[in-house]
Amino acid sequence: MTIADTMARKHSHGEGTQHTYSSRADRPTSFDPADIPVPTRHAEDWRFTPLRRIDALFEPKDYSAVNCPVDVTLAGNATFEVVGMDDDRVAPVLAPGDRTGVVSWAAARETNLIEIPADSKIDEPIMVSTAGTDGLQSQRIYVRAHTGSEAVVVLSHSGSGKLNQTVEVDAQDGAKLTVVTLQEWDRDAIHASNHRLRAGKETELRHIVISFGGDMVRICTDTEFAAPRGRIELYGLYYVDEGQHLEHRPYIAHTQPDCYSRVTYKGALQGEDAHSVWVGDCLIGEDADGTDTYELNRNLVLTQGPKADSVPNLEIENGEIEGAGHASATGRFDDEQLFYLMSRGVPEMEARRLVVRGFFAELINEIGVPAIQDHLMESVEEELQRGGSLVFDK
Repeated sequence: MTIADTMARKHSHGEGTQHTYSSRADRPTSFDPADIPVPTRHAEDWRFTPLRRIDALFEPKDYSAVNCPVDVTLAGNATFEVVGMDDDRVAPVLAPGDRTGVVSWAAARETNLIEIPADSKIDEPIMVSTAGTDGLQSQRIYVRAHTGSEAVVVLSHSGSGKLNQTVEVDAQDGAKLTVVTLQEWDRDAIHASNHRLRAGKETELRHIVISFGGDMVRICTDTEFAAPRGRIELYGLYYVDEGQHLEHRPYIAHTQPDCYSRVTYKGALQGEDAHSVWVGDCLIGEDADGTDTYELNRNLVLTQGPKADSVPNLEIENGEIEGAGHASATGRFDDEQLFYLMSRGVPEMEARRLVVRGFFAELINEIGVPAIQDHLMESVEEELQRGGSLVFDK
């Protein structure tokens, strides 16, 4: 018996056996919950996650028969329709790859379909709002940007409750699409969301995750290049307070030639037991000649007591690439930046505030929607004020 076989036997639990896989690409996917067992703390994809805080989402039978609704504000000639799960227009983008993803699929009864017509440019953002309700609910959102279209779609989340969500994005050839998801939940909310993205030929797809609220938030983002010369950029911002757990798991799979990707996530943490998790996976397949990819995670620890887990993973099966790399860093304030500001007459507390604002501003400015950018900078300021004197302790 091999070591892998022994580990697989040790990690069996309830519905099936949990294996350790040598490659991220080997992780099983399925639309049937029986194929993806309830995880244990030994499962690699769940070893940083506090399972007791999210295990209410693991059983399909516990979900409300009514899916969580959305409130949509359209722009331009975009359309919105609630359709059945088996409607031909919402053929799945990839397949669920973890327990929350497959359970969300099994519990979904309808699909919220947003479409941007071909060759249309929509200047105003399309707003899709979800307000939490009592009970445990599933939700499926499907965004399709047709050939040559250009748009920004904003998914916002607020309120309380427990939501297990599927978001699928199909950006077709030549489309330019930005999808922004805002997690501004109340302090007791539980939210798992599986995002599955597909980019076509010469498509520019940007995906921006902002997580500032909730008790427990876990967002997994899987991507697919469906044709050569696609471009995918994944950005993320998170601000973790005392006792919060905010987890982000982006996965870039390069399987087509001449594609480009960038992954950049930044987070700040303050307060006792604030916990962030970032696991960034990138695969460069054997057919992905000309790949250009880089992933980066940076965490700014503002007080005593937080914990930041940051794990970049890069698998390369092809030597004919343009470039590949990853970086991760976690630390306190940059003393050189503080010294520079204070040497020019800026008081220390204000200097520290400016450092944090600057840390986030670079990515916030990538959103391209001024109203949302201003709102997020205000949220950063509110977080700093909430931290109070702790943030500015030397």
